[in-house]
Amino acid sequence: MNDDDALKLLCDVSNSNSLENSLQILIHISKSDSGRSNLASKTILPAVLTILHSQTPLLDHHNLSLCFKLLRNLCAGELVNQNLFLEFDGVDAVVSRILRLEVGFDHMLVRWGLQVLANVCLAGKQHQRAIWEVLFPFGFLSFARLGTKEVCDPLCMVIYACCDGNPEWFVELYSDCGWPVVAELVRTASSASFGEDWIKLLLSRICLEESQLPLLFSKLRFKDIHQSGDNESKDDQFSSEQAFLLQTLSEILNERIGDVTVSKDIALFVYDIFKKSIGVLEHAVKGKSGLSSGIPAVDVLGYSLIILRDICAHDSVRGYAMDANDVVDVLLSYGLIELLLIVLGDLEPPAIIRKGTKQSENQDGASCSLKPCPYKGFRRDIVALIGNCVHKRKHAQDKLRNRNGVLLLLQQCVTDEDNPFLREWGIWSVRNMLEGNEENQKVVSELQLQGSTDTPEISALGLRVEVDEKTRRAKLVNVP
Repeated sequence: MNDDDALKLLCDVSNSNSLENSLQILIHISKSDSGRSNLASKTILPAVLTILHSQTPLLDHHNLSLCFKLLRNLCAGELVNQNLFLEFDGVDAVVSRILRLEVGFDHMLVRWGLQVLANVCLAGKQHQRAIWEVLFPFGFLSFARLGTKEVCDPLCMVIYACCDGNPEWFVELYSDCGWPVVAELVRTASSASFGEDWIKLLLSRICLEESQLPLLFSKLRFKDIHQSGDNESKDDQFSSEQAFLLQTLSEILNERIGDVTVSKDIALFVYDIFKKSIGVLEHAVKGKSGLSSGIPAVDVLGYSLIILRDICAHDSVRGYAMDANDVVDVLLSYGLIELLLIVLGDLEPPAIIRKGTKQSENQDGASCSLKPCPYKGFRRDIVALIGNCVHKRKHAQDKLRNRNGVLLLLQQCVTDEDNPFLREWGIWSVRNMLEGNEENQKVVSELQLQGSTDTPEISALGLRVEVDEKTRRAKLVNVP
């Protein structure tokens, strides 16, 4: 079919007299299943591909966008059209047209072209292979480097749709050839955001199911790190792309908490990230917002903590005995409880407790060394992780008691404006700490109130707190 025949066919079927009008009419027809089937019988798709292959001056940017939209619709679930697309070299026609676009072109053209390829991918392995062999890795990398959400979303769809059912291509994605593509996609999604979940599906498969998080995380370090002679100065720093990666993985785990299984290696890697990121507390200021805070080091700290919380929430409870195959028990064996208690103990107390204490602010200089929460919810997330760790694990409950953590955990059962839902998580954690553990229950029952604690809220009611000398229990009395 030559250019004139293709144009005549489009005009005849659409009952129009121009390429632009024909394409617009056919786009409307192709929105329905019956319309796509009817146009497939009239071989409209080969005519459109002929126009794309041609050098006709009629194919300006506007008409090119209409061609892409029509092809996208024609290939949406219509196998005849999807097969015709391969038969008439549609991959080459679409890709070559995109790559020939001038500098400063509208990125929506690339988006529509990639949407065509994504719909073709869904037809099966033959179609996936035709696209993969043309675009991997350099075509994918060229598109990824455009750095826009409009391109990133459909590009992730094409890559995921190609790899779905072809696990060997997922392996290629985290090979030396594929890593630049994945890293560039993460950088784009981090800076330009994303509107569809294809990037999440890719990262879930690569980082969690294939356990490749350590490699990708390292690829997202500062680009100029190899140029610095002082590598140690970068050890405690994190890039915004690394923070974004952890944020995305935390969202995936939260959304699919019952579906995604995290390996011991990945759990320990996230734990290592958390331990490294704790250094930010040495110079942190009180956070004025929750995550994302906009400070990479703080966000890495917070999201690694949340990932650990959700890993421990998901991991199946295996009874009281330690299990070498239990991810939580592995984390516990590496000192997770001990570290969390240290971090929690180093934080300044919740506001309601600070108000109720009568000790001098600078007594022994102790208060000077206490650290603020670097983001709203940090204390809550620590308490939640502790609560998940001690859930039906007596050895974890015992560790908490032996590290003087019982009273510390009880102190978290309060409301705190800087930590929404702290009280609820505190009560949950205390319940888990006491369940089935007589030793912990005894420690709590023997606790005595050591002094009176008054707060402005209580005083405003004309009351004060006193301790009964015999029972050592607190009681409210009227102020004379």
